[in-house]
Amino acid sequence: MNIKFLILILAFCTSSIFAQKKLADKFFDNYAYVKASELYLKTIENGDDSAHVLTRLGDCYYNNSNSEMAVKWYGKAVNKYDKINPEYIYKYIQTLKSIGDYSEADKWLKKFITIQNNDSRIKGYDANNSEKYDELNNLDEKRIIEVRNLPFNSKYSDFGTFKYNNQLIFASARGDVETKKYSWNKEPFLDLYQVKISDTPESIQYSNPEVLPASKINTDFHEASVAITNDGKTMFFTRDNVTRNNKLDYDKKGTSHLKIYQATWVDGTWKNIVELPFNDDVYSIGHPALSADNKKLYFVSNKEGGYGQTDIYVVDIFENNKFGAPKNLGKKINTEGREMFPFISKDSTFYFSSDGHLNLGLLDIFKSNFIKDSIADPENLGAPFNSGYDDFAYYGLSDNDNQRGYFSSNRPGGKGNDDIYSFNSFKCSQIISGIVMDSISNLVLTDVSIKLINEVGKVIDKINTNDNGEYSFEVNCNQKYTVFAEKPDYKEYHKDVLTNLEKERVNDHNIYLQSLIQGNQIVINPIFFDYDKWSIRTDAEYELENIVDILRLKPDMIIKIESHTDSRGKDSYNLKLSIKRAESTRDYIISRGIDPERIESAIGFGESQLLNKCSNGVKCTPDEHQINRRSYFYIVKN
Repeated sequence: MNIKFLILILAFCTSSIFAQKKLADKFFDNYAYVKASELYLKTIENGDDSAHVLTRLGDCYYNNSNSEMAVKWYGKAVNKYDKINPEYIYKYIQTLKSIGDYSEADKWLKKFITIQNNDSRIKGYDANNSEKYDELNNLDEKRIIEVRNLPFNSKYSDFGTFKYNNQLIFASARGDVETKKYSWNKEPFLDLYQVKISDTPESIQYSNPEVLPASKINTDFHEASVAITNDGKTMFFTRDNVTRNNKLDYDKKGTSHLKIYQATWVDGTWKNIVELPFNDDVYSIGHPALSADNKKLYFVSNKEGGYGQTDIYVVDIFENNKFGAPKNLGKKINTEGREMFPFISKDSTFYFSSDGHLNLGLLDIFKSNFIKDSIADPENLGAPFNSGYDDFAYYGLSDNDNQRGYFSSNRPGGKGNDDIYSFNSFKCSQIISGIVMDSISNLVLTDVSIKLINEVGKVIDKINTNDNGEYSFEVNCNQKYTVFAEKPDYKEYHKDVLTNLEKERVNDHNIYLQSLIQGNQIVINPIFFDYDKWSIRTDAEYELENIVDILRLKPDMIIKIESHTDSRGKDSYNLKLSIKRAESTRDYIISRGIDPERIESAIGFGESQLLNKCSNGVKCTPDEHQINRRSYFYIVKN
């Protein structure tokens, strides 16, 4: 065989495969995953099993929730190509778990961790708890959680909140930055501050912080973590072990520990400050929290006999400021790690922070129903309450569907070391609904397949229109969706719909489908050709697939093709060019498996039937000339 001819054949095959892949990509980008997968499979048959094609095939099935097929093609990709985008390894892990192949998922999880060790999804990831871990980043999607870094945070540590009489009390190291430094972090010692809260329907405003006024609560050392009784008469707070002479007291090893103190509200100020009787000079006690009925005090301690570094304890409060014996909350709450910052809501839900339970990294916020159910397991609140950093000091203001409150975190993006964040958590859903109609007759269309696609391109719901042409989806607030509609004999439709934060809003979205068969024609978007060319462009292939689909759907249909050029060039040349364009259009349709006998003719008319003024000698823009470069598809037999 002539070597030049062989090279030409190879070049043609390579070009054809490349064009087919581009066409598949176009369908993929427009959410037509079934058609895209068909074309990608054809590309593989023709010899292209590149990482791009294999992973796109996996994505086609992944986005349509076909885990078995997604596993097949992701598996081929990750096993063949070492330097593949790690995101496909992650998707492979997800689909493996979906079909219950946990051993293979764990194997790939270990590999994923080695190449993506700073990926936030695997911080603290335990392969044996992969299913549970995934839940931590996926709370109820119908719940909107707004998290806000508060305006009064400083460049130093600010954390821990307690709301009392429209004042928010918190700890801060923003004090005397010149003389008062804590050796641990070279920040000033913590004092208690307060800000006034102005709560309106539109927003919450905070005053400038000021030191807790008219009291002897603050000293030259640490004060933090406040709890105040329901009647407002007694405050419990954490302080360094300070002597009456305002000096630190130490144990025999030279360590100064934390203690819980009690103060009484008298004549507009906090007085009568005393330490609690179960404090000790050889271990720390701090982070007080009161039960809903104020009959129990919870606290944190590193005393001997606990389960870990710090445990949470409880003590009964009796009349006349008498306290019972402290009790460890047990191993349902406490671990070998750190349990800290307890808080009890009005409905007696127990909140705390821990780095010992399954978490996203460092301290996470948990909740437990153990007060009502002694065997209840703690639940990680998940993102966005928790991150890969320290998240702690949860303080809730309500327990219904609209939950508000505060927590503290040293996550990136804050103003200082630790910052206080507010949260507003509420359930919010909306409806996307409408009627599907023929774009010309306005008649309703039944049995139209409607798919709901999320922002990452995954089909999350699908429905067919009813006898009235109606469809409806319940969706989440503050999201972007794509509505995709398809029906035989009609052009596919897709359009984005954005939801906002308005609860129960109905997003009206009527759909008008354009019939492909109009009179004696199959009407598609114009098939354009490049100037002086007759090869089929990718955008033309995309449109010609509508012709292929109609001919597959109607096996007895016979068509004829007409092609036209613009006026540039000689008339005789344009006639020949239009014939080549008609023939290349016919050849593409035949290449997709359509019997050649079903195309009666492919005729070119040159520039004899222009659609606009752009005849010989008339100056026109390239866009105006392109209008005349077109093809028509007439139905000879239906």
